[in-house]
Amino acid sequence: MSLKMVFLGTVLLGLSATVISSKAGAVAILPAPVQVVPGDGQFRLKPETVIAVDNDTEALGSLLADMLETPTGYQLKVTQEPREYPSAIRIKLDPRMDRLGNEGYSLEVTPKEIVVSAAKPAGIFYAFQTLRQLFPVQILSSRLAEGVDWVSPCVRIEDYPQFQWRGMMLDVARHFMPKEFVLKFIDLVAFHKMNSLHLHLTDDQGWRVEIKRYPKLTEVGAWRDETLVGHSSEKPRRFDGKRHGGFYSQDDIREIVAYAAQRYVTIVPEIEMPGHAQSAIAAYPELGTAGKPLPVLTYWGVNPNIFNANEETIVFLQNVLTEVIDLFPSTFIHVGGDEAVKKQWERSPEAQARIKTLGLKDEHELQSYFIKRMDTFLAERGRRLIGWDEILEGGLAPGATVMSWRGVKGGIEAAKAGHDVVMAPTTHTYLDYYQSSDKENEPPAIGGFLPLEKVYSFHPIPRQLTKEEAKHVLGAQAQLWAEYIPNPKHMEYMAFPRMVALSECAWTPKEKKEFDDFKNRLKTHLKRLDVLDVNYRPLD
Repeated sequence: MSLKMVFLGTVLLGLSATVISSKAGAVAILPAPVQVVPGDGQFRLKPETVIAVDNDTEALGSLLADMLETPTGYQLKVTQEPREYPSAIRIKLDPRMDRLGNEGYSLEVTPKEIVVSAAKPAGIFYAFQTLRQLFPVQILSSRLAEGVDWVSPCVRIEDYPQFQWRGMMLDVARHFMPKEFVLKFIDLVAFHKMNSLHLHLTDDQGWRVEIKRYPKLTEVGAWRDETLVGHSSEKPRRFDGKRHGGFYSQDDIREIVAYAAQRYVTIVPEIEMPGHAQSAIAAYPELGTAGKPLPVLTYWGVNPNIFNANEETIVFLQNVLTEVIDLFPSTFIHVGGDEAVKKQWERSPEAQARIKTLGLKDEHELQSYFIKRMDTFLAERGRRLIGWDEILEGGLAPGATVMSWRGVKGGIEAAKAGHDVVMAPTTHTYLDYYQSSDKENEPPAIGGFLPLEKVYSFHPIPRQLTKEEAKHVLGAQAQLWAEYIPNPKHMEYMAFPRMVALSECAWTPKEKKEFDDFKNRLKTHLKRLDVLDVNYRPLD
């Protein structure tokens, strides 16, 4: 399967691309669709409304019926009977919708019926997310909403995403997040038509995924004795004295992956290497370079303890990846590669001998060798390696994809060299940054300042790339690093509403975006987040 960017703009050049806005009526769709043509009248959902399907769409029809049943109390009939109905929602897979791509859809609402069409099931699913936004916000309720008139304005929508990678990253290593929250977050990702959830599963402060072959990774590595209180820069350091930890069993992971797949979200696992490795080294000291036992780290920051580059350690990590591959069907496996401090390699006779034996120039090339071994290992098993932009240092592995976080420079370099890229720069996508310059009245954050408007201004394709080079930009991803995010409600506060802005950056055509209109639509959307029990930051 080709993972190159597909631009559909030229295909749909003849279409009017009116964005429906709060100024045009009572409808506020996020992310904004490509083309919207308002109609006359309303469609009223009734207990006798049927969902008309065929063999190919029956499961999707049942999914929609389930979505609508709890808030409305209606048990809508899902039927394959090919006839006219007084009130119907028709779901069709239509090859003619290929022009909208694998995730595009057509949605037409008339007083008598709603017709949902797409070339692929993912498009049908995204049409459902738009359809839910056409009804009153209570349609998202997890309990019966009584006294609501379930009406949608008549409208015709044709829609498709601009980028194929529309992602969020959850750091569950620094602070463990319960499985139930991960499942809720998947629902929120899918509702905003995002399709990738990158789980940062390992770091110095915790190892969060069960590996059967190496049980100490979770028996030891998943637990730290205490956690830093306040910022890393504060001296002397203070700690809470409370043991913290947790991990996802392999059954948990299978449940998370299956739940996400039903919502067209891919779970991308990250196993950090060669740096950010102290929790693994605490479990298996022979993997390290420090020459002494280490605890699971209890504070934040860039840490000098690094995996050694011995063959035994490379094999150990490849054995870990074997189980990861079995658990996660995603094409991409993330291997980290960031902030790998190489001072211990510089002082290590073993590392220096390894550099000499392999004919390498320096420690950067040793890291490159390390990553290339993982790239080859994954490629032989039908997977693709992705890593933070430091994997460019010392030479990029042949099949590697770069996640550019230190600005967009690394992404530009990789795209110009013919490598695929996901743009994730600190400047626009780090949602662990403060949302206000008035930091005293915000919950703790790692630092920085990233307001909603700046997130919304982001465009994943830098001007420095040619049209051909730009095809290597798969999309964008926002990051929720959790050093200073200890619980799910704090995580939601940092994510929303900035995640909504990022979803529009990745879905909606650049020329159709307008911040004032976005803010107007967002006012309605925040009421949806209220119904969904999301702890978002209020608008200024």
